[in-house]
Amino acid sequence: MAWSDRAPEIRTASGVVRGRWRDGVAVFLGVPYARPPVGDLHLAGPVPASPWDGVRDADAFGPAPPQSLAVGYGTGRQTVAGADDWLTVNVFSPDPGAAGLAVMVWIYGGMYMIGSADGPGYDGAALARRNTVLVTFNHRVGAEGYGQFADAPPNRALLDQIAALEWVRENIAAFGGDPDRVTVFGESAGAGAVAALMATPRAAGLFHRAVAQSVPGTFYSLPLAADIGAAVAAELGVAPTRAALAPVAPDALRDAADAVLNSMADHGKRWGRAARVRMPFAPVVDGDLLPCTPWEALRAGQSAGIELVVGHTRDECRGFTALSGRRGKVTEEEAAALLEWCAPDAAGARAYRTGHPDANPTDLQDLVLSDWLFRMPSLHLADAHTAGGGTAYLYEMAWPSPAMDGALGACHGLDVPLVFGNHGGEIGELLLGKEPSPEATALSAAMMAAWTDFAGTGTPGWAPYRPEDRLTRVLNAESATVPYPEEISRRIWADWSFAALEPTGGG
Repeated sequence: MAWSDRAPEIRTASGVVRGRWRDGVAVFLGVPYARPPVGDLHLAGPVPASPWDGVRDADAFGPAPPQSLAVGYGTGRQTVAGADDWLTVNVFSPDPGAAGLAVMVWIYGGMYMIGSADGPGYDGAALARRNTVLVTFNHRVGAEGYGQFADAPPNRALLDQIAALEWVRENIAAFGGDPDRVTVFGESAGAGAVAALMATPRAAGLFHRAVAQSVPGTFYSLPLAADIGAAVAAELGVAPTRAALAPVAPDALRDAADAVLNSMADHGKRWGRAARVRMPFAPVVDGDLLPCTPWEALRAGQSAGIELVVGHTRDECRGFTALSGRRGKVTEEEAAALLEWCAPDAAGARAYRTGHPDANPTDLQDLVLSDWLFRMPSLHLADAHTAGGGTAYLYEMAWPSPAMDGALGACHGLDVPLVFGNHGGEIGELLLGKEPSPEATALSAAMMAAWTDFAGTGTPGWAPYRPEDRLTRVLNAESATVPYPEEISRRIWADWSFAALEPTGGG
């Protein structure tokens, strides 16, 4: 078939889909990989998509799963009535008639409460043009995906991700991809999902390489997740069980979860750090699907055969502070309180001050939050994977965003538009400006090359991480491979274990 002559048609396991050509890339959007998780399937695990007859047009994204309206940034979408086919996959292929192309599967972030694959920042065409089949998909978030309720399977979001990867294994060859050369990659909550999948025995064999961009350190114990789930159910006046919650409309469940998010400060004595960072949901160490945290699993050799690229931005939390208008307004008392509860211990709190004697309260807050939430979990994941016999490549994104006269620094999420090569759209323009600089364009090209080279060959183009030298690729206008640059933070957190968070026992 001459693919350039007409709209491409592909036979999947469920039926034939018809895509569209766009700028030399065959694009297939909104293909179901599971049945809509509503009605009898509400709060259940994913069920394979029903087959269809004839040819299904795959020219529009599937609807987004219910999105938090209280996070303060992100999509802010209202669920469209009747649009419940949330579990869909999208494929960008440079040549559906090819065979054996490397496959990259993106898992979006969003604080485990927002996210969908239809944002312009996640368009996969630019990466696909680098001789790669690029896959994105929707999975449930918030209470739908991570809420812990009796008789409902834990970690439904992870189950969705596994179902999408199973769809890739079964169907991607028809789009030109190699099912034995699949790389999962994600940022923030998406990186947490990547780490969780590496620790999940049920996901074994579904992917062969992984990229984790800014891994969150927040994984929840079953008691903590169940306690938060009970608070969500209490907002609705029902028991925290699937039987009681399944009849609840998805929007109402979303609103109840938002109410809990907005009142998390009231639960600080019981929920500890989860309440401090206002995160009601995270992957749950349930002892079954997710037997232990990723750091424990990788150190024990789980997924040792999977090559891993992992890293973080230099100024992870600085953007949150700047965008909220708090830059320069954090008080000494606020910084001291943050150091007390967030640093590993009192010695660590002192070490932050002695190691950064000129840091003002805002800088101290941003630094310790960046370390606890993203930087040290990412570093420790490289350490754990290496200790377990795996190969890890570490990076730090150090190029600063030009936005707000440089106030954002090398902030959380800056790597996403650079990796995808999508410099427009809301996020791209916010972080890179309407007209990206030559520096940004060049760095983006280098990162796209590194990520796709890694997917194709298993190496991103720099030396692997080893505990004796801790070589790290510092991504900047002039990138270099050097010993890990955040040595003060590394020493402060050297003996810390990123264990599953537990209830603190307070009221």
